Amino acid sequence: QVQLVESGGNSVQAGGSLRLSCAASRYSFGYNCMGWFRQAPGKEREGVATIHTDSRSTVYDNSVKGRFTISQDNAENTVYLQMSSLKPEDSAMYYCAAGRTACTLLSLSASDYYYWGQGTQVTVAS
Repeated sequence: QVQLVESGGNSVQAGGSLRLSCAASRYSFGYNCMGWFRQAPGKEREGVATIHTDSRSTVYDNSVKGRFTISQDNAENTVYLQMSSLKPEDSAMYYCAAGRTACTLLSLSASDYYYWGQGTQVTVAS
């Protein structure tokens, strides 16, 4: 079955950077959408960034625009989230997600994604 494995989470100081990776196995990038979501304790899961694996089009939540960059490496079947200028409010468990059907509209809604990874923790200290 499809597997998404995130890595790269860590504890950093505010202003620092991290790069998260999401390695996909038994999943063809094809014409799909893949996204990064995050969930802090007591809060709902929120979409951070998404990429269309064919067109490479991207959408970002306003809270991370200009600071985060989503990208993909087809040879490695991996999606990345480069995070810079990190803030304490970026602290959360970060999840990678992938769509199951052909992607026609980039979405930051969790309900539009079918496959999920186990998450990687990001903690930003002030």
